[in-house]
Amino acid sequence: MKNTKTLGVMIDMSRNAVMSIDGLKRFLPLLRKMGYNTVMLYTEDTYEVDDEPYFGYMRGRYTKKQMKEIDCYAESLGISIIPCIQTLAHLNGVFRWGKYPKDWDDILMIDDDRTYQLIDNMFKTLSECFKSRKIHVGMDEAYMVGRGNYLGKHGYTPSNELMHKHIKRVRELAGTYGYEIMLWSDMFYKSLENGEYEGKLPDSVIPVYWDYYHDDEKHYENFLNKHKLLSDEVWFAGGVWGWSGLIPFNKYSLYTMIPAIKACHKTKTKNIIFTLWGDDGAECSHFTQLPALFYLAENVKGNFDEQKIKTKFKRSFGIDFDEFINIDCPNEIFPYDNNLANPSKYMLYSDYFNDFFDNTVSLGDGKIYKKYSTELLKTAKKSRKYGYVFNTASKLCDILSVKYEISLKTRQAYEKGDKLELKRLALEDYSKLPKLIKTFATAFKTQWFLDNKPHGFDIQEQRLGALLYRTESCKKRILDYVNGKIDKIDELEEKLLPFGEKGKPIYFNKALTASTVNIPSHNFVG
Repeated sequence: MKNTKTLGVMIDMSRNAVMSIDGLKRFLPLLRKMGYNTVMLYTEDTYEVDDEPYFGYMRGRYTKKQMKEIDCYAESLGISIIPCIQTLAHLNGVFRWGKYPKDWDDILMIDDDRTYQLIDNMFKTLSECFKSRKIHVGMDEAYMVGRGNYLGKHGYTPSNELMHKHIKRVRELAGTYGYEIMLWSDMFYKSLENGEYEGKLPDSVIPVYWDYYHDDEKHYENFLNKHKLLSDEVWFAGGVWGWSGLIPFNKYSLYTMIPAIKACHKTKTKNIIFTLWGDDGAECSHFTQLPALFYLAENVKGNFDEQKIKTKFKRSFGIDFDEFINIDCPNEIFPYDNNLANPSKYMLYSDYFNDFFDNTVSLGDGKIYKKYSTELLKTAKKSRKYGYVFNTASKLCDILSVKYEISLKTRQAYEKGDKLELKRLALEDYSKLPKLIKTFATAFKTQWFLDNKPHGFDIQEQRLGALLYRTESCKKRILDYVNGKIDKIDELEEKLLPFGEKGKPIYFNKALTASTVNIPSHNFVG
């Protein structure tokens, strides 16, 4: 690798999906084949911790035995496993049991002995399971630290002061197990945009600069250089996008990460990882992200020759690169132009009568999904190893070929008083969807159980089950209206207001808030 010490991948095991041992044993050899030598398992509460029975309870956590097995298997491939955990924020999963001191929302209480007992137990357990003496302790996005229960108990303390106090305590605990700690760097900026810093980090603390949103090489170069003011050793964490639904953004990942890698080369940043997050349900299979992972690994090695990369990919995976990366297509209503929009997610779950996304849809847009379904199914039939992810994507397109425009067509027919069209929609389009949804659910379940532990698929079944029930319910109400059993459909009486740009897909990554505007809680979760 071109002056690179670490080429790694961080796999999110915390947002609903925990890769099974079998799934990892299929995925890790592919990573090694591409040149990756490090894997971080991002586990907020999805790992067993000694003396903490509620930590990761019912979440599909890795047992100590499983963690040792993963570490030994990875080592046999030449891959180092670095635990990647949280020791401050992003621990909302554990607070539901009422066993840990909470400051605010998902943040542990600083200066509480129980907090540090938990963290010590984390380090003790992980030190027995993984050989690496590096550990990533998280600490990102704790913006409300000290402003919740801590404020009521101790009074106001500047967040900067609290962060340094906490990191000092965590570093001391980690040191007793021989650990060198890494952390996300964002809490040590006053302003990410202005690039101002809170001050130099304590010794033996490695900042990890995460950024997956820019296409400007100079931007990355600037921020990498400024990170060197924090520490002599800086890691860069980019992102291979797969956290926006079932469909990855391989092309967008290349658009944002190629300039980042060039900046890493220029700044002599020797440790590079790519994060594979799983926001809002972790629906996306990591095997769909192989094109971007491969391409970027070649860039890190110094190979920027696109044709050579594509030829090597075909030789490695048995599928033409452009054919494989076409798995991105369900998000491409229009020809791809480096945009970030995920209609395959929000239009799957959008409501039939309360579809505020209708403003982003134009009649005729949805016809592209029949073409996409055919293309993806063709690839599925050609590949024994990866056909299942293309099959799932194809079945998703089958739903969207009907559903993408159905609510707009319903609203327009209702506003025109066209009961003949409403009846046709109910008896044809609405009647097709239940079978398509069930067929997709079967394919999705196959994909999930090949890659992951079963835990978390309950969320997917709840979402799809709700969609199935709502489809039948709306169909019946349309027919009741057409047949005079009801005199109106109240939701369709309300005038549609602009949301997003007219006729242009947007980015919206919350299944629950895509499906309803009626949230029975002050927390917008989903």
